[in-house]
Amino acid sequence: MLVNNAGIYEFAPLESITAEHFHKHFNLNVLGLLLTTQEAVKLIGSTGGSIINMSSIASSMPVATATVYSATKAAVDAITIVLSQELGPRKIRVNSLNPGMVETEGLHAGGLAEGDFRKMMESQTPLGRIAQPEDIARAAVFFASDDAGWVTGQSLIVSGGQRQ
Repeated sequence: MLVNNAGIYEFAPLESITAEHFHKHFNLNVLGLLLTTQEAVKLIGSTGGSIINMSSIASSMPVATATVYSATKAAVDAITIVLSQELGPRKIRVNSLNPGMVETEGLHAGGLAEGDFRKMMESQTPLGRIAQPEDIARAAVFFASDDAGWVTGQSLIVSGGQRQ
């Protein structure tokens, strides 16, 4: 099993996007995922396995100033579908998790853990809160388990019901 969970997000309005900003995001969120998956596939045996790519609801429900980040996560969803087809014959399932706002170290470091943005996200979420890491972990455990043995090429939105 592989969980591609490395990623970054820095939102910027169009006029602030630079080549450095673009490549920083695509190098980690997309290229890093591809290179890590290449190596993992070499280690997955003939019995198959599961690859779980961390995407985001921003892939299909982007917000202002998230142009580059949303593009990387849309790429992750596309890669998930392509690799599910490519790796299926090797008994390797590939799926993605698309969480909404999750309380992580990155959220705190980015200054988004408190304040108006968080309140807005909580107000748009029917469950009235942002996710905790264990909320996302439970979905990952499902994708990794034999219970998901017939599930591949799927993106699961894990957002507490948040819709745009």
